[in-house]
Amino acid sequence: MQEAIFDGTVKTVIVWKLDRLARNHREGINVLADWCGKDVRVVSVTQQIDLQGTVGHVVAGVLFGLAQIELQHTKERQAAGIKVAKKKGIYAGRKAGTMKANPKRARVLRKQGLTDSEIANALGVSKSTVYRY
Repeated sequence: MQEAIFDGTVKTVIVWKLDRLARNHREGINVLADWCGKDVRVVSVTQQIDLQGTVGHVVAGVLFGLAQIELQHTKERQAAGIKVAKKKGIYAGRKAGTMKANPKRARVLRKQGLTDSEIANALGVSKSTVYRY
C-alpha cells in the first residue's frame, strides 16, 4: 500500500471494509497506528465501527487477523480447485514463455516519453510488469 500523506487537513478516513485498508495484518496495524498517531479518525462503513481509541485499535487488530486467516483459506481453496481442474484437463494455466504484453512495445512507448503508468494503461498490464519489461 502506498503511504498516505496527511498534512493535517484530513480528519477522517472512511473505508468500505477494514481488510481493504491493507494486504496483511502487520501492514494494516502499521497504517492504522500511523494514521491514529496523526489524529486521523478511521471508520469502517460495512462493519459499522469507529477505530478511534484503544478499544478501536484492539478491534482492528482482531479484524485484521481474521481477514488474514480468511485470505489464507481462500488461497488454499483456490490452489485445491486448480489442482482438481488440472487433473480433469480443464485448467492449463498460461503457456510457458508467454507474456501479458509485448516487452518491445513497452520499450518503444518508453522512448516516446510515456510514464510507467501510461505504458501500463496502454498495454493493459500493471506498473510492476512494465518495470520487469
